[in-house]
Parts: sequence; C-alpha cells; structure tokens
Amino acid sequence: MNTMIWDEALIRKYNTKGPRYTSYPTALLLRTDYAAENALQALAHSGDELSLYVHLPFCRQLCYYCGCNKVISQDQTKADRYLQALATEMQFYQKVTTNKHVSQLHLGGGTPTFLDHPQLQLLMQQLRQYFHFTADAVLSIEIDPRSCDIDKLRLLRELGFSRVSFGVQDFDEKVQLAIHRQQSFVLVESLVVASRQLGFSSVNLDLVYGLPWQQPDSFADTLQQVITLDPDRVSLFSYAHLPERFAAQRKIPNEALPDAKQKLALLALAVDRLGQAGFQAIGMDHFAKAHDSLAIAQREGRLQRNFQGYTTDNCASMLGLGVSAISQVGDQIWQHQKDLNLYYRQQTDIGHSIDKGMSLSLDDQIRADVIAELMCNFQLNTESFARKWQINFQQYFANSLAQLASCQQDGLIVVTSQQLTVTARGRPWVRILAACFDAYLLPQSQQYSQVV
Repeated sequence: MNTMIWDEALIRKYNTKGPRYTSYPTALLLRTDYAAENALQALAHSGDELSLYVHLPFCRQLCYYCGCNKVISQDQTKADRYLQALATEMQFYQKVTTNKHVSQLHLGGGTPTFLDHPQLQLLMQQLRQYFHFTADAVLSIEIDPRSCDIDKLRLLRELGFSRVSFGVQDFDEKVQLAIHRQQSFVLVESLVVASRQLGFSSVNLDLVYGLPWQQPDSFADTLQQVITLDPDRVSLFSYAHLPERFAAQRKIPNEALPDAKQKLALLALAVDRLGQAGFQAIGMDHFAKAHDSLAIAQREGRLQRNFQGYTTDNCASMLGLGVSAISQVGDQIWQHQKDLNLYYRQQTDIGHSIDKGMSLSLDDQIRADVIAELMCNFQLNTESFARKWQINFQQYFANSLAQLASCQQDGLIVVTSQQLTVTARGRPWVRILAACFDAYLLPQSQQYSQVV
C-alpha cells in the first residue's frame, strides 16, 4: 500500500457499503426454506477431511463495538446447558461424519474462555468422542485476556491447542473506556509471554481501527506496544459501525468516530509500522511474520478465505457447531439458529438447529472462486481460470469487466487479456473490486458495513 490510498477523491467515490466476502454468496442471502437434508447429504458425500468451528457465545461484559453473536451473562451454569446442546448437535452430524478426519478446530465467540476448566475439558472430550482428530490437527482459540490466566493457558495447551488469538483492539485508555473494554498492556504481555513459555506455536493479536477517539499518535503507541510483544500474526480489522443492527453501538457517540479519511490514515500508519517491523501484509486485514504459515501460503498462492477470515486451511468441508455457526461443504452453505433460546427450542422440537441455507449454483461457485482469488492473492490469471471452469472469461464476465473499467481508470486494478492484478493503490478497495463480480449485491447493499 502507498500514500495514494489517502486520495479523497477515491474515498468520496468508493466508500460505499459492501460485503467482507468471507463467503460468496454471503450469509445475508441464506434462505429459511433450506432443507437440512441437503447439509447432511453434502457432508456424507464430501472428502475425508473436515474442519470444525465451534461458536461459544457467552461474554461476561458487553463490548460496545462488537457485532458478533453473543450472550452477556455472569452465570457460569449457562454454559453447562449449552455444552449439552452442542453434544446433541454433534450426535446429529456424527452419522455422516464417522469416516471424516478433523484436521482443524477453531473455537470462536463470544468468548470461548468464558468456559471454566471443567467445561473446557468437557467440550474437548465431547468433540473427540464424536469426531476423529488427526494426530497433527491444528487447534486454535480466540481469547479475551480478561477471561484468561496462565492456569487456563496451561490447560488449553494440555488439551491440544497450539494457536491462540488475543483480542487487544487498542491499548489506549480513552478508546478502551469508549468501547467498554478495559485491559492493560501488562495483562496482555503476561499472557503472550506465558504462551511462548508453554509452547504455543502461534500467537495472534487482534486490533481494530476506526474505533472512537482513535488518533494517529495514540494508535502509533498501540502499534509499538504490539510490535514489542512480537506476535506471529496481527489481525487489523476495520470497525463496522452499524448501530441500526447492533444496539450496543448506539452507546458510541458519532462525533467520537474517525471519518473515512482518518480511518485510512490509521490503516496506512499500521501498514507502515508493521511492515517496518517485519510483518508481511496478508490480504486486506492480516499481517504475519515471514516464517508464519499465513505468509508462506500467500507467497505460494495457497491462501484461503472462509467465515473466520484468512486461513491456510485448504479443507473443502467446514462444519460449524453452535448457535449462529455457519458451515460450508461442497456446494452447500447453511447456518444454525442465531437466537439462543430459539436454538434450544428448535433442537428440541425438530432435532437440529439448522435455520437457513443455500445450494450454490455453478455460477455461484465460479464467482466465488474469482472473488476468493482477488481477496486472497490480489491477482487472477484469467487464462488458467477459464480453463479450470471451461468458460470464455471475457464473455462470461463481460458485465463485471465493464464495471471494473472505472476502477481501472482510477488505478485500482490492472486488466489485461491474461491477468487481473490489484494494485497497491487498490488494495484498500479490494472489496469494491470483488463486488464487481457479485451477482447478488445490489438488493442487499444497505445491510453491509462501509468499505472503509
């Protein structure tokens, strides 16, 4: 990326709403008339390898910026009932996953470390009871530093976890107060140091830019503190302010939020500082040290993108467990009930919690492939792509290429007869470029976040 991303003309022209493209079609397009049998059939006929995601929705405190599916509670026993429901869900899927081998497991939320020691042990016991894990399966977990200590880290390591991701967001006290998430640098530092000592192979720190009261000077301090901690990866997400969808965000005053130009300045600052510290930019919002598997995958053109963001996981079958969890297996995408009470009720009434889904057409799959290449690798060889899908690229995507013409004139992308290449100037706007290939976008556009 370079200073040209500051161009105010680009901000005025392209800072519209659009998907993050963790999938295509996006989750907003899933239909409630979806038949659960389609999901089971897809799993039954998929390959031997399986990737698992488990959503654990509970948090002890509400963070005002958060748009995740969560349940705020101080009642530890609520997780007991939830683990029972997860076991029932595992049984539902077990009949078509008996011969699968789990190569990846990710616990997300919410706050997975809301679970106490016995609950974490029970969850892993259940997972290993109903699914077969490979000996080298990669287990990762998202951690709120306020809900974790060294003893819990030690337990996670004993349970087989090798990757941890700590939610930092920002170390500035004024920002933390505004988003109702106070945690000290000393706390995070102690957990990162302990993770290294306990033998975790990868440490990720999450940051968010565009939060209330963020300023270049204070954010530079946060970046320096993050660099001092020497993580393997840094995730740098753009804050999506959608108060009409997330009530807690209404507690954030609009006047405290940076505008699009200021957000891009924060992004440019982060790209510069992290780059100088030896981090390789991955996709549009991740950074990794050269030795990290994400950086290696990007250099080798193997980077993937799924509902958890950028990943090295090349498994074609991802099964989500828990409330609101999304799965994608073959040409099927489905999601579980989002509301926890309805999730429990539906599981009792009909034996599963699948709420909606979609069967991807051939066109969906072709467009998903284009979008993934642009989002992951910032380039696409149109000749090899055409051979792969047995299409005439220029004819098939004539409308998309016409939409790209304006982006090409603005220097965001280079289009030749054989290649699409996103420029450094265009990387912050890659969602705009991907949207040119989205056949569904216009009717849904108002439900997405701002691109910047």
